[in-house]
Amino acid sequence: MTWMKHIDRIKTTGIGTGLHMAGSRVRGGIHRVIGSVSSHVRHNVSSAAAAKRTLGLDPEIAHIGCLDAAEVMDLLGTGEHGLTEQQAHRIRSVHGANIIAPEHHDPLSARLSRAFLTPFTLILLALAAISLYTNVYLAAPGEADPSTAIIIGVMVLISGGISFWQDTRGAAAADALKGLVSITCRCVREGTGAAEIPLADVVPGDLIELAAGDIIPADLRIVSAKNLFLTQAALTGESDPVEKTPAAIEDPVGRALLIDDCENFAFAGTTVQSGSGTGVVVTTGARTYLGGIASALDSRPTATSFDAGVASVSRVLVGFMLIMCPIVFVLCGLTKGDWLDALLFSISVAVGITPQMLPVIVTTCLARGAEAMRAKDVVVKEISSIQNLGAMDVLCCDKTGTLTRDKIVLERHLDVLGAPSDRVLRHAYLNSVFQTGLRNLMDEAIIERAEALAAGGRSMDARAGEGGVRTSPEAATIAGARDHWRLVDEIPFDFDRRRMSVVVEDAAGKRQLITKGAVEEMIDVCSTVEVGTEVLPLTDERADQILDRVRGLNERGMRVVGVAQRNDVPARDLTADDEHGMTLIGYLAFLDPPKASAKAAVKELGDLGVAVKVLTGDNAAVAATVCEQVGIDARNMLTGADVDLLSDDELAERAEHTGLFAKLSPLQKARIVEVLRTHGKHTVGFMGDGINDAAAMRASDCGISVDTAVDVAKESADIILLKKDLTVLAHGIVEGRRTYGNTIKYIKTTASSNFGNVLSVLVAAAFLPFLPMSALQLLLLGMAYTVSCAALPWDRVDESFLARPRTWDARGIVSFMLKIGPVSSIFDILTFAAMFWVVCPLVVGAPWDALTDPAQRALFALVFQTGWFVESMWTQTLVIHLLRTERLPFVQSKPAASLTVLTVLGVGLVTAMPYIPGVNAALDLVPLPGAFFGVLAAMMIGYLLLTSIAKALYVRAHGELL
Repeated sequence: MTWMKHIDRIKTTGIGTGLHMAGSRVRGGIHRVIGSVSSHVRHNVSSAAAAKRTLGLDPEIAHIGCLDAAEVMDLLGTGEHGLTEQQAHRIRSVHGANIIAPEHHDPLSARLSRAFLTPFTLILLALAAISLYTNVYLAAPGEADPSTAIIIGVMVLISGGISFWQDTRGAAAADALKGLVSITCRCVREGTGAAEIPLADVVPGDLIELAAGDIIPADLRIVSAKNLFLTQAALTGESDPVEKTPAAIEDPVGRALLIDDCENFAFAGTTVQSGSGTGVVVTTGARTYLGGIASALDSRPTATSFDAGVASVSRVLVGFMLIMCPIVFVLCGLTKGDWLDALLFSISVAVGITPQMLPVIVTTCLARGAEAMRAKDVVVKEISSIQNLGAMDVLCCDKTGTLTRDKIVLERHLDVLGAPSDRVLRHAYLNSVFQTGLRNLMDEAIIERAEALAAGGRSMDARAGEGGVRTSPEAATIAGARDHWRLVDEIPFDFDRRRMSVVVEDAAGKRQLITKGAVEEMIDVCSTVEVGTEVLPLTDERADQILDRVRGLNERGMRVVGVAQRNDVPARDLTADDEHGMTLIGYLAFLDPPKASAKAAVKELGDLGVAVKVLTGDNAAVAATVCEQVGIDARNMLTGADVDLLSDDELAERAEHTGLFAKLSPLQKARIVEVLRTHGKHTVGFMGDGINDAAAMRASDCGISVDTAVDVAKESADIILLKKDLTVLAHGIVEGRRTYGNTIKYIKTTASSNFGNVLSVLVAAAFLPFLPMSALQLLLLGMAYTVSCAALPWDRVDESFLARPRTWDARGIVSFMLKIGPVSSIFDILTFAAMFWVVCPLVVGAPWDALTDPAQRALFALVFQTGWFVESMWTQTLVIHLLRTERLPFVQSKPAASLTVLTVLGVGLVTAMPYIPGVNAALDLVPLPGAFFGVLAAMMIGYLLLTSIAKALYVRAHGELL
């Protein structure tokens, strides 16, 4: 394809996909796609060299990198001030929304199919067809009875309706939560200027302004940049930042351009580490480089430990079904002689054992939990992360804004001798007001204080005289600083240098390099100090004196930032290497006092079994002061330098007893989190809101951020707090545990109950001369039990359960099933004996062996089946209440009203069915004698006692019931 033909293709159809890859699309928003791609890269790309071999840009797209910025803008039809709204609308109509991998929304037909075309409903429909054939089609004239088929139809509608309602409700709740968290980008449009817009609204040709913390919304060609460094780990697995420039690259001449060679491209899903710039959008959505990779990956989302646990329970029960049901079929066929009835019964047993409602109930529990957490200002991005939040036993967090008020105030601006100085403030103001990167809270505090002073506020200058109210000459210049000075160059902040610089120039052409940053790092680049009107060498003695003054301020809880200048500025673009030979003129002291709620929140988390550890990049003395004020032990503090000297095993051991880690880099934070998880065997949450927190959040079991965080932090988070407060997080943790508790109640109760039913059916199949229950009765019983359990997501959870972290344990579920399940089988077998030897002979008038009349034998079997049908509903309902709590049910632990109502209605309805004309005939039920209820009462009392004993023994052996 010639170059001119390529231009024509762009103008007519838009940029094509950047990768030659095909496959199914990854479901989910950009954060899930990034996670999927990152995981794929980590597991399949072992080095940067491997990344270069495997990831190449389409040569046709690469040609855009060979053009200069003006040609690219012209090619894409982008003006100096961006596209117009009309142009953007027209382009969007061609290219669609900028969605990397659209969320999959099931159509109504799919949800209806999922609800109604289940093994349960299909068997019911088969039974209905058989009933219509035998009771209607083959019936004599006037004797047709469709009642059984009608009742089966009602069962299908109820079962499918419940599944459809819960499925739809859960999906709607999840969609509603997703809308509460948005990631935007800063787009320049002609007529409206620069404004934040949703990522989905970006179109090819848009101008995007970039700053530290931004997520790249689409594939961009960089057209301007200043020290712009991006992290491309999501695509390459390499964590080192890569610099991006607007300069044209060499034409690859038909070969695929390697991703690391694309120095003037910024790819969707990567993040801005530092610096600033502008890019023009080349491709959007699935046509981006990230979209090309995502399309080749497995579309199935990565299963969490919770998902895996639920699946393991299902596999165990299905395994029992596959083993037991053929045995039941053969035993019933051989002992009863009716192979059709044996087949229907064994299939019904299979459906009863298979936990077809397990995913629906679990989803309902999680959706209800997410809604409850939203009411407490906690938004769940990934619904399965609720379990990890409840399981968390270590919370790592930053200090600023989490423990402190997040409202930093500039308390002092001092010269190197510690005297107030407005000159220091003026230089800090020029640095903060002209820097174009991510403006932090200290910048805001500097600007606020300086502009207040310029407007006539109180001067802190030592020369202000009595009362300190005179405006100094330096303070007076602040008012016109924006007009008097202009930004020439800047060196953005990064976490290695811990400082940032600007070059400003006045109308006379005088240039100054002004730098501010951590005092220790500032001293490293200064050779002189300003003392009064003199500039003196920065000797070791003077440096020690300065650091002593700084430590004194740190110990009073103040963060200190040094300010320096340099006048002999080279007339060229500067780099970090030019930060040398500077003059230290003073420092700034900031105060960010602890929140009033912080100490109580830390204690509340401790009471919940969550240890709070502070991981901060701030000064050790400041962090220690704040920690002591809020009740966090700072005595065994480790600094970043200490961490680097420790092996992972040593760090894990030290971290167990350390509450404060200070002066950390982002990678050191991530390492500590990873070590706590893998070596310490903790479930670790990390709460952060800055660029430097993203790596640690991704390394944690549960990333937590706030809705005001930078984009990369929100993208990395599983949980978003609408209020930056540990008290809100504590409430979310409790809701997470409540959700897990109600979920595990259903899973363990269902697993043990189904396992007990399997054993009971095997005994009945082997020893009874007839089926213990008809296929229809068995299915109806299963449906009644499921409806009774539908209120479990709203059940109360014991305070003792909520008081400590709860981790998922699939082996514990199997153990619970094997030890508790057989208790119900014991009473089923006792019921079999009582019905066979007492109740049925009482109704029919003779024991089974003495009966010769087929009608009497049929009545005997119907009485038996009816009795076990009713007794099973009572025992299954009772077990819900017995196993929902370690305490005495109804007395020490009261269930939710909705659960009580549903279970009472279920038991009442099933008990009444044998006495309702029409219904009893359709279901092959017969009225039971009064003696049966005496047997039932005895069975329930015995079942209550034995289950309580088994429960107590289980708790003693395992330390917990659920």
